[in-house]
Amino acid sequence: MVPLARVPILGKETIHVGYDIHEHIIDTIITGCKSSTYVIVNDTNLSKVPYFQQFIKEFESKLPADTRVLNYVIKPGEASKTRETKAEIEDYLLLKGCTRDTVMIALGGGVIGDMIGFVAATFMRGVRVVQIPTSLLSMVDSSIGGKTAVDTPLGKNFIGAFWQPQYVLVDIKWLQTLARREFINGMAEVIKTACIWNADEFTRLESNASMFLEVVNSSKQIKVANSITGEIDEISHSEIEKILEHTYKLVLESIKVKADVVSSDERESSLRNLLNFGHTIGHAYEAILTPQALHGECVSFGMIKEAELSRYWGILSPTQVARLSKILAAYGLPISPDEKWFKDLTLNKETPINTLLDKMSVDKKNDGSKKKVVILESIGKCYGTSAHFVSDDDLRFILTDETLVYPFKNIPQNQTKIITPPGSKSISNRALILAALGEGQCKIKNLLHSDDTKHMLTAVNELKGATISWEDNGETVVVQGHGGKTLTACPDPLYLGNAGTASRFLTTVAALVNSSQDQDYVVLTGNARMQQRPIGPLVDSLRANGTKIEYLKSEGCLPLKVFTNSTFKGGRIELAATVSSQYVSSILMCAPYAQEPVTLALVGGKPISILYVDMTIKMMEKFGIKVEASTTEPYTYHIPKGTYVNPSEYVIESDASSATYPLAFAALTGTTVTVPNIGYDSLQGDARFARDVLKPMGCTVEQTASSTTVTGPKVGTLTPLKHVNMEPMTDAFLTACVVAAVAHDSDEKSQNTTTIEGIANQRVKECNRIEAMATQLAKFGVSTTELPDGIQVHGLNSIKDLNLPTEAIETYDDHRVAMSLSLLAGVVNMLADGAESPVRVLERHCTGKTWPGWWDVLHTELGARLDGAE
Repeated sequence: MVPLARVPILGKETIHVGYDIHEHIIDTIITGCKSSTYVIVNDTNLSKVPYFQQFIKEFESKLPADTRVLNYVIKPGEASKTRETKAEIEDYLLLKGCTRDTVMIALGGGVIGDMIGFVAATFMRGVRVVQIPTSLLSMVDSSIGGKTAVDTPLGKNFIGAFWQPQYVLVDIKWLQTLARREFINGMAEVIKTACIWNADEFTRLESNASMFLEVVNSSKQIKVANSITGEIDEISHSEIEKILEHTYKLVLESIKVKADVVSSDERESSLRNLLNFGHTIGHAYEAILTPQALHGECVSFGMIKEAELSRYWGILSPTQVARLSKILAAYGLPISPDEKWFKDLTLNKETPINTLLDKMSVDKKNDGSKKKVVILESIGKCYGTSAHFVSDDDLRFILTDETLVYPFKNIPQNQTKIITPPGSKSISNRALILAALGEGQCKIKNLLHSDDTKHMLTAVNELKGATISWEDNGETVVVQGHGGKTLTACPDPLYLGNAGTASRFLTTVAALVNSSQDQDYVVLTGNARMQQRPIGPLVDSLRANGTKIEYLKSEGCLPLKVFTNSTFKGGRIELAATVSSQYVSSILMCAPYAQEPVTLALVGGKPISILYVDMTIKMMEKFGIKVEASTTEPYTYHIPKGTYVNPSEYVIESDASSATYPLAFAALTGTTVTVPNIGYDSLQGDARFARDVLKPMGCTVEQTASSTTVTGPKVGTLTPLKHVNMEPMTDAFLTACVVAAVAHDSDEKSQNTTTIEGIANQRVKECNRIEAMATQLAKFGVSTTELPDGIQVHGLNSIKDLNLPTEAIETYDDHRVAMSLSLLAGVVNMLADGAESPVRVLERHCTGKTWPGWWDVLHTELGARLDGAE
């Protein structure tokens, strides 16, 4: 059992927290709030709960003979929290002859607590009130601090008063009756509190998320006899005892923070408004989506968007935003209003940007029409001691998935910037697989925090392949590998979004998984595009080697069912590797755990992207397994049996493909950009981009073993690259296309054509990238010619000849398409006098796959002007 805790607020220990403490609650009210009349107000849902019925009977039995208890019951839900309902309650009190010695007891969730607190504040010019919160949301938030209110058609909580309760009596046992969605709803405020004030508690919440969700998801509907009405009621029931210590701790820690803040700033003049993190934006959505959406759900993605605003301003690191996103999702909360399940839940209601801004204009934190938002500096710490003013332009950018890119102007030609892209996606995902399969602890630094690695981390955790924790405020991921021994089939499909790397690597990992007591297979699935991308050659090789795999939808694509009662035999494995090097790396990394030593022969022609195969082999050696290339067969490798031994630390170098965008920015704008941790010693082929593409086009390139600096020529003087084989750096071809679009030869008789070859695999990436670039470049007036394994870009005679697109630029939900075309969008009208017409770019959030903060860097670091589209 957990102890009874008393938390001070405003100098008094009036907040009591415990488990199964109804007797203590009753005694406290009777002795501490003597009265002739107690009025208990609750909703009809609570009336069905046996614990409530027991409470009412015991309360009545302990009262003095001359004291009465009245019980007023209202309909549940936010729709009851109105001025009309408040008036009905007040009329009831008057009809019952209630006087100034009346004690109101708000027994229920936030709706009850807010409204009955307001009734108490105004009835007879103020009567005493006791808060007994029964929902998680009301326990940690609405019952603490004396803020009371009712809703109006224009928004939440606009009419109310500050009225401190005599007691807040928190009995965690009430939570066992919460429905799953209500339980999860309350976690938004818990996470918010830790996020703004208590980094240690945030870390503890991270480590207990799966246990919490497992219990909450297993809640059941049970039938109980109502001792008051005699009817049979159906109520929710969760086995709260299984997570009692965790739940007690999260409730208590949240209450302590709020009590401390309220004690310093009771009337919300400055410090207390930090508790509204996520609420400025969250309340705006809630005003539109109510009653289908719950408060905590809207605050959840409100926190994400306000954290993204902080990142956009260059205050919060992308790692911290990713960490916040991960924990909210881990507790079952929506991280975007556009998630399908949430859209279905809210009846696909539209949330127009102008309506959201209108709703925000009447927020209580505002100064007149000036909107204010709480800005996060890091997990556990806010930026400053109160909310900050924010412009509609910045809010519009954050709230839309479309952006307007204005011409790159007013950027000093001598501008010099140091830009550090996120960690390499390719290296990050390989490191996670190797460390999870390895023995011992490995601290991975500079891991890419993106959609891809989030899916990989989730899968590793679900398969019980390793124990994952975090250090350095989330900047370092600590992987405690179990040597591949604990991999176990998980009951739910592993959803991998559009993460090609994760899906290919995990297909072979699934062949190593052990059956659980209830299941002998693993299902891998992804989004619509991932279910079109090929995986057939890898599946064919694994099937031939003894692993049973079924296609659940289309032949040759996800979703897959990989049976765990089959075997990964080893021996000689033949693999067609002309489509994707990820197939090769997938088998290479798992080969040491096959039943026999593996000889992997790549057949069918020259393997694609062989440098990525070399990367995998070099990384395997860092983890203790040495791969030998055959001396007699080309593209054949011998992998011994063994177990990876994790290095104590592994540092991920920046993503070389992502580095091409700021370097190309320098080329296009005549400025200087340095990427400090990508040089000629890089494991990644795309590190060649500056030397093999930008330098021949007229840029000055300085490259050391660990850094690359590019200085662009005078704007408009880039020259075409007649021919380049980009097979060693295929992902960078999109950036090359953009630079080539404005490259021209000073000799007007020559062709301005840049020919790029060796990129056939780019047709089966997140989209058909060759076709995508040809289609979108045409919108700028740039013509192209598709080749069997490449593209020709016919550069314009002058940068001034670029057309302003008359329609939006599509990104195909492809991060590399979006980032490369954002550069070309900024070049349009760059040299024109006074021209400010922007280019509309769709689906900007797709850059979260590899560089969630790309737009922030483009805006804050590189000086580009961006705006949100209506």
